[in-house]
Amino acid sequence: MDIVRCMQAFVATVQAGSMSAAAAELGQSPALVGQQIAALEERLGTRLLNRTTRRQSLTDFGTSYVEQCRDILDRIALAEEAAELQQTRARGRLRITAPTTFGVEALMPALGGYRQAAPDVELDITLSDRNVDLVEEGFDIAFRIGQMQDNSLIARPLTPYRMVVCAAPQYLSCRGTPIDPDDLNDHETIAFTPSARSPWKFAGANEEKVVTPKRMITVNSGQAACAAARAGLGIIMQPEILVRADIETGGLIQLFPEWRLGERPMWLLYQRDRRMTRRLRSFISFATAAFSAQ
Repeated sequence: MDIVRCMQAFVATVQAGSMSAAAAELGQSPALVGQQIAALEERLGTRLLNRTTRRQSLTDFGTSYVEQCRDILDRIALAEEAAELQQTRARGRLRITAPTTFGVEALMPALGGYRQAAPDVELDITLSDRNVDLVEEGFDIAFRIGQMQDNSLIARPLTPYRMVVCAAPQYLSCRGTPIDPDDLNDHETIAFTPSARSPWKFAGANEEKVVTPKRMITVNSGQAACAAARAGLGIIMQPEILVRADIETGGLIQLFPEWRLGERPMWLLYQRDRRMTRRLRSFISFATAAFSAQ
């Protein structure tokens, strides 16, 4: 039995809330995670988790033991980081989280440059549109869009997230092309679910307009919203990086180019007390160069 891996499986299960979620995080099968925890319980001679078909909870001993496991795993990580500092090349595992659209359209295509510079770094990337807790969920670094609200993290500014409004040529030929943002009230729109109720704010040369257009379709995927727009189902407001290729090929037509939509700030986040290993330093240098604020 590899006791370190068993401890990792136990801690991951507690943090993730289930063995299946821990298995996905660790890149293992749920059965293997269950076997590792069972082996740990057999070695200790006591149960760590109370399990039912619907939920799991820590036993009294499990509550204290998980903190000891975290301390042990942190000490192992510190020892590995100390060894890494003696090496000339960045190596080891780096856990990264990023918003889904940014991750698919911008981060993943840019990673080739980082892989060439740091081929020995293992990248574990999670794409999610929720604000993950770096400390609780064990991430080294995060890309985040929006206003910063956590002063406990170091935040490096990146290029702001720019939004554009567009529609397919067939939709515009059928329903007409809106000339002014106020015209959106007479059009069908496709909204990204997390921001479906948010008004669309436009800034012109001398005025601002706030429009809450009629929404016929809401969907929880930016890529799906773009697909619906390409099919002529309505007008979308999406990140410029997501629709850039469609606009360049004519699959979508940008509307109101003379109006600016509110740009959303974007940040690279990492823990303030995080030891600056070579792998972390190398990724920060890559990310700030690739996506730095202009």
